[in-house]
Amino acid sequence: MTVPHPFPADFLFGAATAAYQIEGAAHEDGRTDSIWDAFARLPGAVVDGHDGEVACDHYHRYESDVAMMADLGLQTYRFSTSWSRIRPDGGPVNPKGLDFYSRLVDSLLEKNIKPWLTLYHWDLPQALEEKGGWANRDTALRFAEYAVDVHAALGDRVENFTTLNEPWCSSFLSYIGGEHAPGRQDTEAGLAAGHHLLLAHGLAVRELRALDPNLGLGITLNLTVADPVDPADEGDVDAARRIDGQFNRFFLDPIFRGEYPADVLDDLAGLGLEKYIEPGDLDIISTPIDALGVNYYHGEALTVHPVEQEMSTAAPSERPKRSPFPAPEGIYWKLRDLPLTAMGWEVQPEGLTRLLHRINDEYTGSTVKLYVTENGAAYDDVVAPDGAVHDAQRAEFLRLHLGAIQDAIDEGVDVYGYFYWSLMDNYEWAWGYHKRFGIVRVDYDTQQRTLKDSALEYQRIIANRSL
Repeated sequence: MTVPHPFPADFLFGAATAAYQIEGAAHEDGRTDSIWDAFARLPGAVVDGHDGEVACDHYHRYESDVAMMADLGLQTYRFSTSWSRIRPDGGPVNPKGLDFYSRLVDSLLEKNIKPWLTLYHWDLPQALEEKGGWANRDTALRFAEYAVDVHAALGDRVENFTTLNEPWCSSFLSYIGGEHAPGRQDTEAGLAAGHHLLLAHGLAVRELRALDPNLGLGITLNLTVADPVDPADEGDVDAARRIDGQFNRFFLDPIFRGEYPADVLDDLAGLGLEKYIEPGDLDIISTPIDALGVNYYHGEALTVHPVEQEMSTAAPSERPKRSPFPAPEGIYWKLRDLPLTAMGWEVQPEGLTRLLHRINDEYTGSTVKLYVTENGAAYDDVVAPDGAVHDAQRAEFLRLHLGAIQDAIDEGVDVYGYFYWSLMDNYEWAWGYHKRFGIVRVDYDTQQRTLKDSALEYQRIIANRSL
């Protein structure tokens, strides 16, 4: 970034969370098991067997949490609704579950914070998984019904609906890699899940658009910048192409172009994807949207040549890791001379600038609004004797990535908002409670919230609307 200057007047500053990671009350008021409740009970699936039974107890503390958001100056808050709370076991609507989100939305609006609702952040009802989960086409139909139910309860006050969060994770990482719930290792099931998640997105967009043409509808994808370690090496270039196809284009192209990329289909030939694509599916998937959420944590340098140190973006598990797509000669992640977070992920803000350019130029243009819906870093926070958390690295991460967004805006890319991940420390999926991404520290024994220095820095940036 060059000279700091104010963000555009309509740029939204927010933070993000997910239901299973913060709510707790996992079996209160009618909520039943999601796939994450079941997965956490599997030996070795989650570090130390941690689960989301209590998490951050947000279900009981949402009012004070919203007051904290207001103190920070947040203009918008991205949260997810729990399918298992709203339609337990995938069955009839649970009024108590919907009532919780209604109270949360009212509390946000009272503090002049715009609610930004995500319908699915990985917590499929376990009862639906037992019927095949996302590998079963029927789950997409059930998702559209769930979306309509949520809109019926909240659509009078919530303007922005996101269908899915990171379908790459809830398909390939979860059904092929086995590292996230439901922990399956079945390539065909994972490809079916990827397609059915996209179908669910399109079906939900169509249903919600018919109910209210004025809604802001979109999807959030985790995207990366895939670079070859050696741009002159054909193998490295092809490795970057395959990872770009797996992470980015498998989802972007059906949504924006109504087709799967030809080279990705060639990579997948004979693995069963074609059996799940029915006539008309891609027309549904490519139903126009209003917003694309970009989740960015780091890029990757890729090679086909073995390296001494490989980087894995997946959480630990006793299950053997598998490449979501076939890579007979192997693909390796090479760490560059960049700082690392506690996840072992590189800090690469310039990659965000490049990614936003690419998405704008190749996909969204001026018709679909771009938001950075997740961006954040885990560090090994130390609590000072006075209780403060001086997380200088996270504060710098925040500044650098907001600067990268400013660079993209200066270069002609319209970016409309930023949601830091995460508002507070929480259940970090297969890492349990061992990794802390929050700008607010949570003491899991007492549930005390403490603003870290990064939260104070974000508060300052929002107040000044400038770095």
